Amino acid sequence: MALWQARPGLAGYDLIDAVTFCFITQAFIGPMQLFGGGLTIPERIRSGDIALDLVRPASLQLWSLAEDLGRAAYLFLVRGIPPTVLGALLFDITFPASASAWLAFAASFAAGVLVSFAWRYLVALSVCWLVDDRGVNTLSLVLTTFFSGMLLPLGLLPGLLGDLAAALPWAAMVQVPTDVYLGKTGLLEALAFQGLWAAVLLALGALGTRLIRHKVVIQGG
Repeated sequence: MALWQARPGLAGYDLIDAVTFCFITQAFIGPMQLFGGGLTIPERIRSGDIALDLVRPASLQLWSLAEDLGRAAYLFLVRGIPPTVLGALLFDITFPASASAWLAFAASFAAGVLVSFAWRYLVALSVCWLVDDRGVNTLSLVLTTFFSGMLLPLGLLPGLLGDLAAALPWAAMVQVPTDVYLGKTGLLEALAFQGLWAAVLLALGALGTRLIRHKVVIQGG
């Protein structure tokens, strides 16, 4: 608050926008699983149970997505809404002014959850080659925290670093849906960006699933 009081309009936000940004991004932590994890694939790879998953008449990726969407919906209710309500009680925060604005935010939020899943699915699959996922999870945590906008609005990053951060997939998880919430970006532009990264990451996840199927066969299960 002191920063925005000293520099009104910094990064395109006024003081109320900045406070709102803080609480909205905190509300994203659970549903978006911004600290990583949320999928059981690493444990199932280490135990060998992944072999059973791969012979089921269902896509491992879609099965995992269905589970993750249920998790995200639950955490949105118990981890997302309470901090926002608390913020509204303690500070002046802004809310979308119309039903269409709420729907736009809901659509961008859902797209952000999809991008988050697609990224975490790739991280989870890496266990098939790395065995221990602590290193890659730590790297994912650092990248997600810094480049998603959860730590601070990406507009505060200088020059090429800011441009790069805004173009990376992590921005689709937090920065973009928050800007849609605040009315700082249009829905079509936001969904185009989020849809592109969702498609790229999901395609990589489908390829990774095929690769681990062959790896499991080579290892004899």
